[in-house]
Amino acid sequence: MSAPVKYLLDEARLPKAWYNIVADLPTPPPAVLHPGTQQPIGPADLEPLFPMSLIEQEVSAVREIEIPEPVRDVYRQWRPSPLYRARRLERALDTPARIYYKYEGVSPSGSHKPNTAVPQAFYNREAGIRKLTTETGAGQWGSSLAFAGALFGIEVQVFMVRVSYDQKPYRRALMETYGARCVASPSMETRSGRSILVDNPSHPGSLGIAISEAVELAAQRDDTKYALGSVLNHVLLHQTVVGQEALAQLELADDYPDILVGCTGGGSNFAGLVFPFLGIQLRGGRSVRVIAVEPSACPSLTRGKYAYDFGDTGRLTPLVKMHTLGAAFTPPGFHAGGLRYHGMAPLVSHIKELGLIEARAYQQIKCFEAGVQFARAEGILPAPEANHAVRATIDEALRCKEEGVSRSILLNLCGHGHFDMQAYSDYFAGRLKDLPYEESELAMALAGLPSVSV
Repeated sequence: MSAPVKYLLDEARLPKAWYNIVADLPTPPPAVLHPGTQQPIGPADLEPLFPMSLIEQEVSAVREIEIPEPVRDVYRQWRPSPLYRARRLERALDTPARIYYKYEGVSPSGSHKPNTAVPQAFYNREAGIRKLTTETGAGQWGSSLAFAGALFGIEVQVFMVRVSYDQKPYRRALMETYGARCVASPSMETRSGRSILVDNPSHPGSLGIAISEAVELAAQRDDTKYALGSVLNHVLLHQTVVGQEALAQLELADDYPDILVGCTGGGSNFAGLVFPFLGIQLRGGRSVRVIAVEPSACPSLTRGKYAYDFGDTGRLTPLVKMHTLGAAFTPPGFHAGGLRYHGMAPLVSHIKELGLIEARAYQQIKCFEAGVQFARAEGILPAPEANHAVRATIDEALRCKEEGVSRSILLNLCGHGHFDMQAYSDYFAGRLKDLPYEESELAMALAGLPSVSV
């Protein structure tokens, strides 16, 4: 049996700059709007939430933004991350496809999230900030920011979506180990949380609600800022170390992907992998087919409306144009907690509108089937989120088999599932269900989109 082939880069090949796809887009992304005036916001509008260094990255159109050396020094703990050729999976599928996966589960928190948590904590420390608030779904982002906060001496408070708070106690324990405080959301600690609990004391929570709580607290104190783990431009920017490394590793393999696959919730791990490849395409280089994969129970790209919406349920954030299910939408409590956000990153939404990517949605049982098949072939247990990308990769590899065509497929295996064993236990016991959202709830949430004249 052929073993997986591992492609490694030495520390000298660690990227020195993040790649900003905005510089290469044929049309600029729509402006971010002030919710009151509906006019484009300025840096001063974001200062209550973010340090100016991150605001400048958020609005930048410069192609390359230098990675500070203190950030690169932390990255060296696990970066460059490995790229594998999945020969055992190829053999199990009897496919002529060449399957590669970029494995981000080697980070301290077990996912891609520290790629942005570390620079966000660094820039906030440099600005004199003492505390960061944030939200988390599956807990990967919360544990990553807790890790980064410990490194840079910043207090971290995490509002964790209640259904994940109950499902994933070990993620909670990891955050607390790093020194963060983890609170189930909705909570009684904020006006946003209390208003939700008055109507529904057993509300399962959502990322939109948790964002409202974190933003509310951050806006009340000068020494506190808010950190977001996905969606915004500067977050996607930081993740591009993934795709840049993959480009160099595929050179070692003497290959280039025909197909790129990533799971999508807010869009950060997906963008981190695909943006550098799309940048080459946009500058006249080789074209790639890009597949964004999301859960059928929270299908912002495949069922959402491309419109201006709030990033949070409490309507405290600026208005961004994105594929959205409506800020009031609460998805069912499926196990891929990191993919339960009501909207998609504005930049990912924009490139979808430009026709640069395609999207598909899967139910969770099919994704867990794929994750188990991957683990039995490759030995790595994927996170429930990553299972969506694995499912699409297997489907594309089987399509290659049917067509008798050899294509190169690259997926971002964005994290391991070691903190998600209850989900796998439920799957093996037959307790895992494909949970549909209520069509009437989606219709109501979309009907409540803000009226924007732009």
